[in-house]
Amino acid sequence: MSIAKGKLYLVPAPLDFGCDAQAPLQEVMPLGTLQIAARLCCWICENAKSTRAYLKRINELQPLSTPVQALNIQELPREVHKKGDHAGQFDARPLLVAALEGRDMGLVSEAGMPAIADPGSSVVRAAHDLGLQVVALTGPMSLMLALASSGLNGQNFAFVGYLPQDPSGRAQRIRELESLALKTGQTQLFIETPYRNAALLQGLLQTLQGNTRLALSCGLTLTNGVSRSAQVSHWKRDKPVLPLDLPTVFCIGR
Repeated sequence: MSIAKGKLYLVPAPLDFGCDAQAPLQEVMPLGTLQIAARLCCWICENAKSTRAYLKRINELQPLSTPVQALNIQELPREVHKKGDHAGQFDARPLLVAALEGRDMGLVSEAGMPAIADPGSSVVRAAHDLGLQVVALTGPMSLMLALASSGLNGQNFAFVGYLPQDPSGRAQRIRELESLALKTGQTQLFIETPYRNAALLQGLLQTLQGNTRLALSCGLTLTNGVSRSAQVSHWKRDKPVLPLDLPTVFCIGR
């Protein structure tokens, strides 16, 4: 008799990774998501240490079925972190042996939904190729929260990842994205490592046209989080002070 295959659950994580303050888990994660996460004993993640810390937070609200130290936690390879796994070069099927043996598994990133602006898509592809059921659970997604807070076009939008770090390459890319946004109405979303947020904002204000709308959402779901949306000319006039040391989503559009 064949063994029933386990499921792959995509488990969102709170958006406070790397922040000094943490959002109360019960306020940002649905109970149903926490209950499913608490019963899983096999995990695939970016970083085992941060995953254990997240599961300990879950345990305070919903007791884990297996002690943290006894969980089977597998990390994605380092090259997946550096280069991503959305292009299809990484074969994640060996990570899913437990699901083939009948155990449910969880895929988690360090913040938000795995496989969106984070590694994990290779695991989801492999799960489908192996005939596993993939179940995405409800939780915070920074890109959608930022888009909803921006006042920009939510019917046509694109996430373009990170912009170049060098000023000339960054300015060229900003002009390309602005041209696309203004011609088509498609909102452009992108992110940056927090310690480079200020430089990116400065580059945007120096490069964008005055009538282009720029929106930033910093520290989403945190008590000190801020969302601001205005034309670039107003940004330059008002010079708002934002908590740019927090994870931030940038949006530009009409």
